[in-house]
Amino acid sequence: MSVAVIADIVASRRLADRAGAQRAIADAVAGVEEVLPVATAPLAAVVGDELQGEYPSLSAALASLLLLRLALPEGVDCRFGVGVGEVRPIALQGREVPEGPAWWAARAAIEQVERLQQRAAPLARTWIEPAEGEDAAMTETIALATAYALSRDQSVSAMSERARRLTYGRCLGRSQRELAEQEGISQSAVSQALASAGSAAIVEGYDVLVAGARA
Repeated sequence: MSVAVIADIVASRRLADRAGAQRAIADAVAGVEEVLPVATAPLAAVVGDELQGEYPSLSAALASLLLLRLALPEGVDCRFGVGVGEVRPIALQGREVPEGPAWWAARAAIEQVERLQQRAAPLARTWIEPAEGEDAAMTETIALATAYALSRDQSVSAMSERARRLTYGRCLGRSQRELAEQEGISQSAVSQALASAGSAAIVEGYDVLVAGARA
């Protein structure tokens, strides 16, 4: 089993500097890969505003995508279609092209999350789809993971840029004192910002995912 991820930039056509946004995403992906090197193939731009990547497990993918969202600057955001299943790369002109049921599921997933954004859940950013033929246990796991991801998206989407930076730091184990020095604010202000954003639950969830990814 592999986990394929397709990402694209939210509202990219309305961005004043699309090239700058793409650079910011590439920098954020590189930063996440440095602190949490769990990807089989880190997210990379393939065409237009789309990126693709692969992960060895659902826990690894969800942990990495959380850090990526937290690392993105204000005004730049991505949505993610996550497909779980088999990957069957095709050799084409001396390179391997991503292909297979996991990728087809990822494509269906990103289309679904875009539909959700337009209707019932404008802050949704992540959807997970099982590839055709996945067993009942995996299908149930994916349903639970999708429910978690949607709730997490709601919290992260509502955070200020500073709250995302602070939450990112806490995910990496940085103390409130360290974060206060980084931001040039008091430790009390850091504590209040984290509490207001509901960061503790996000960090605990991240720790669970990382433990699962490294198991």
